[in-house]
Amino acid sequence: MVNGRIVVVGGNEKWHFGVNYTDWALKASPFHVRDVLVFKYPRPNGSIFHDVYRLYDYQKFQQCSFRGAKRLAHENSGVDEGFSYALKEKRPHYFACGIHDGIHCSVGMMKFSVQPI
Repeated sequence: MVNGRIVVVGGNEKWHFGVNYTDWALKASPFHVRDVLVFKYPRPNGSIFHDVYRLYDYQKFQQCSFRGAKRLAHENSGVDEGFSYALKEKRPHYFACGIHDGIHCSVGMMKFSVQPI
């Protein structure tokens, strides 16, 4: 495969609170190296906003612990065309929303992992 798929995270639901992204990722699998994930979310409106973090290990992903995580996209990055992230390596990739000290991750199910092949 020379070029990968462009995959909107969450499909028609996009990136927002209350969607089971783990379930979405299972249904959207398999993912391949060179696939591009696109995170789309609305412009911040005072109380509703999102971001995207990459977490580095499974335990931190499960616990929604953002210590040492890398913020990939801020609150405005997902507006309009969205924020794109290319899957470049055959390793687990862990993503989550870190808003409100991880509440969107832990309570709102805004987290998922992919393992490109």
